[in-house]
Amino acid sequence: MKKILITGASSGMGKATAEYLAKKGNLIFALDIIQSPKTENIFPIKADVTDFESIKNAFKEVSTQTDSLDAIIHFAGIYKMNSLVEIEEKDFKKIFNINVFGVYRINKIFLPLILKNKGQIIITTSELAPLDPLPFTGLYAITKSTLEKYAFSLRMELNLLNIKVSVLRPGAVKTAMINSSTSALEKMCEQTKLYSYNTKKFEKIVNSVESKMIEPEKIARLVEKILLSKKPKFTYSINANKYLKILNKLPDKLQVNIIKKLLTK
Repeated sequence: MKKILITGASSGMGKATAEYLAKKGNLIFALDIIQSPKTENIFPIKADVTDFESIKNAFKEVSTQTDSLDAIIHFAGIYKMNSLVEIEEKDFKKIFNINVFGVYRINKIFLPLILKNKGQIIITTSELAPLDPLPFTGLYAITKSTLEKYAFSLRMELNLLNIKVSVLRPGAVKTAMINSSTSALEKMCEQTKLYSYNTKKFEKIVNSVESKMIEPEKIARLVEKILLSKKPKFTYSINANKYLKILNKLPDKLQVNIIKKLLTK
């Protein structure tokens, strides 16, 4: 039995992974700003990853149940879609605060429990993380690429302490985040003053990509594979979009010209 902390555990990939690993006999500490119901092998904890005090309280709560953890799995995150010149500063800061600083806070505070068992950390980034950012999804991609650089440096450091760090790069997955991204895109199309035509064309492309989604249970099974690996890799990708990968292999100037051709009249 492994003792595992999962963030973003009340929905989507986090919930699917928590339930799957719990059924396998593992003890799951399901952390989320929305508290999940308590079930067999799942211990729900309400916490806000943007708040150090909230995470410290979560640490105390976990510590009453165990003095060690075998893994931390990061799924907490938000998706924002907007143009980089029209987005409000508060929204710009918010996505970094959750997607990047939230991971930093959890790892910093819960590290003593991971050290005890020489456990491992899995950080969910995105298929966009290693790619050049696209228009209108740029901010999300920037946070995920930042997170991936953080994860690689963390792997270097924690490897010295015999703790393993991996990143999980999922493509489109059937979760509430997909629904929120669709809503965000529709909202952007309505509110933008600079890109009304471009965003509508972009919306059609996004909808065609998101039609090829996978179930979150596939993510759960991949997480189990990482946890059971004696020598886990740094990166694990699933359901990556082949057209994005092809686009990214082209010279930067050509990528910019292709995107302009696709999104203009």
